[in-house]
Amino acid sequence: MLKLPFHYGWLIVITGTLTLFSCLGLARFAFGMLLPNMRDGLGLAYDQMGYLGTGNFAGYLFSVAITPTVLKIFRPRITISTALLLIAISLVGMSQSDTFLQLLILYALTGVGSGLANISTMVLIAHWFRREKRGLAAGLMVFGNGVGIIFSGLMIPLLNQNYAAHGWRVSWLLLAGITILISILAAFLVRNNPESLGLEPVGSKIPFSEKELCSSGTTHNGRVLVSLGLLYMAFGATYMVYGTFVVTSMVEEYGFSEVVAGRFWSWVGFFSLFSGIIFGTLSDRIGRKSGLIAVFSVQTLAYLLAGSGSGPLALLLSVFLYGIAVWAIPAIMTAAVGDYLGVTRAAAGFSFITFFFAAGQTIGPAFAGLMAEHYGSFSPAFLLSALVTAVAILFALSLPQPSGH
Repeated sequence: MLKLPFHYGWLIVITGTLTLFSCLGLARFAFGMLLPNMRDGLGLAYDQMGYLGTGNFAGYLFSVAITPTVLKIFRPRITISTALLLIAISLVGMSQSDTFLQLLILYALTGVGSGLANISTMVLIAHWFRREKRGLAAGLMVFGNGVGIIFSGLMIPLLNQNYAAHGWRVSWLLLAGITILISILAAFLVRNNPESLGLEPVGSKIPFSEKELCSSGTTHNGRVLVSLGLLYMAFGATYMVYGTFVVTSMVEEYGFSEVVAGRFWSWVGFFSLFSGIIFGTLSDRIGRKSGLIAVFSVQTLAYLLAGSGSGPLALLLSVFLYGIAVWAIPAIMTAAVGDYLGVTRAAAGFSFITFFFAAGQTIGPAFAGLMAEHYGSFSPAFLLSALVTAVAILFALSLPQPSGH
């Protein structure tokens, strides 16, 4: 093997960043940019647009259930590269689709691939990095999401301008091509653990204390996990309502051109690059409970501004607030589960609350699409999202302090 000037674990991070760029940044978050052109080309109704988003998240929810079993059989390397290939094939199929049902089935398959690739990539962090480096590694990987948003916000309007009614088809083909390349790269570069290369994980060998390894305060673990799961569900439902429909709202309700709307969406990606680091570090200092309250407060204001119809300046502020907080909840949740359950039970706990998160993503866009079809606007859906996150603030106040903190 070629001698690297740095630990191979950082190459795993780079590959993971590209994987998230593809499976989430492109396959999921480019969808909102493509919706207006797809709606025009295929005559989709608002509720059908919502159902497409829900189909994708239903596929993701299914993948959450099967990933532990799949990983035991195939391990991360094969799972990630195959999942990315599944995404690419389904995106090619979407580019050739002419009916809503075809799109629904194929985008659900995209969701399955996204979940398998995303969860398997995050699992690698536990193998390749010791505790004091895992937050940094995860934060760097999440950069891929933001870069994917920036890329789609800038590239898709240009393709729509050049290819007119066929712009969305060309865009899906381009995203599929990029995903195939990253799938091949993952197959070559990903290693399941450092032992396979005769390496130690990144980080110093500091043994865990008994309190860190074991669950501290088991009495309330079940209740706390359900509470965290419900908060994660509130985040999943609301952030994807905004992420799926804000571009369509800009074009159809604010009268923005697709290019201007794309620039707004690209700013979401730019601001999101800092969200995990800012709020993750903040939660280290003020606690997970206070960190969650802070993030939900920012998100509530973002949704209120989007639903208020107050004009471009309010919308720009909404985009800033949404972007700066968008990846904060997953980062804090990862840390919170470890705080409450201890290291040995954290993985199982995080899998449990991820079901709530995926369920929220599944329900939110469909309900928002139905509301938009009824009211002729997405503003009520954004305002309802603000109400949900405001309730989440109150609910977060009931979280107990982890034992030993």
